[in-house]
Amino acid sequence: MSYSNSRRPRSGGHYNANRRSYGAKRKRPTKTIDPARFVMPAKNKETEEYQPKHKFTDFALNNLLHDNLSKKGYVNPSPIQDKTIPAGIEGRDVIGIAGTGTGKTAAFALPVLHKLMFDKNNRALVIAPTRELAEQIEAECKSLASGSGLFGALLIGGTNIMPQLRALKHRPNIIIGTPGRIKDHIDRGSLNLHNFNLVVLDEVDRMLDMGFVDDVRFILDCTAQSRQMFFFSATMEPRVQGLINGFVQDPKIVTIQSNRASDNVHQDVIRYRDNQHRLDQLHDLLAKDDVNKVIVFDETQRSVERLGQVLSERGFSSDAIHGGKTQGQRQRALRRFKNNEINILVATDVASRGIDISDITHVINFTAPQEYEDYIHRVGRAGRAGRSGYAYTFITH
Repeated sequence: MSYSNSRRPRSGGHYNANRRSYGAKRKRPTKTIDPARFVMPAKNKETEEYQPKHKFTDFALNNLLHDNLSKKGYVNPSPIQDKTIPAGIEGRDVIGIAGTGTGKTAAFALPVLHKLMFDKNNRALVIAPTRELAEQIEAECKSLASGSGLFGALLIGGTNIMPQLRALKHRPNIIIGTPGRIKDHIDRGSLNLHNFNLVVLDEVDRMLDMGFVDDVRFILDCTAQSRQMFFFSATMEPRVQGLINGFVQDPKIVTIQSNRASDNVHQDVIRYRDNQHRLDQLHDLLAKDDVNKVIVFDETQRSVERLGQVLSERGFSSDAIHGGKTQGQRQRALRRFKNNEINILVATDVASRGIDISDITHVINFTAPQEYEDYIHRVGRAGRAGRSGYAYTFITH
């Protein structure tokens, strides 16, 4: 990657009672969350509007970055950007505790890109837990650094490795990728990280959830001894703290809405008797006129695939993403969702990471998450960019 210069039909209207149901027995969660934590009215944000200390023009960034920010219409930074960008520019290690939709990508991308433009000997590595999130970060970096001449490589699984090998031969200024594929390149000798002195880990908690802790430690040990670190996580659990502690010195720690869901998302529960009752209630909810753009979360790849098929058979404009789909299939589904070719996306937690779409109106937990941190991540898909959103979680009577 070089950093140089339809409205969907209202669906669900032709449901036939003889169509496929959703009555198969499902695996129950091994953990439960108090349902009361799924109920919270949206707060009135007008009285607590964040007043940033800086404007983007106040940051000591490369002029090209300022030009690109201006073209994008960015004036005031979000809280995480306002509080971390100055420390990142100064060269301090940064720990940001912030959920989805808070602007954390630009919070690390701007200081990193600034340093790459300031000194072409600098090299940056950005590690993300999923392919979708890595692609989202790449797109944001390309937009912010447009016209800079910086060159990057995207290293993710599920895609042809040959273009990645060719890109690595050009000594990219920035590498963005997932832990497994980055380690693959290190093991095969196509990637040497000894001079990569700017290192970012995004969604650290999710990387640990996915079992990447050993790969992440291995990768970090391969980077330059003198380096600047950026860690971003939705929570600061002991296991996250344990990973971070060994790699930071005197970090700037910023916490934004830790351990709670977005304030502008109205949260409630929907109770059901059995699986058929749950599906019928989901159908009725999705058919409402004000339900415009929805992510429906389910538990496993198999259940997501099945639910997606059932919704399509009931006449809804939907698609499904999960780890069992090819990268091309997942990209196509996300593109259709973003472009309003479909208005319902059924997803697993892992596959949903990196979805950065600002106009999602509803998040529906068809199966309740087992960890509250997962709930925070899910709900964070709605109510972005100051919009109101809704989150509903199905629970048994």
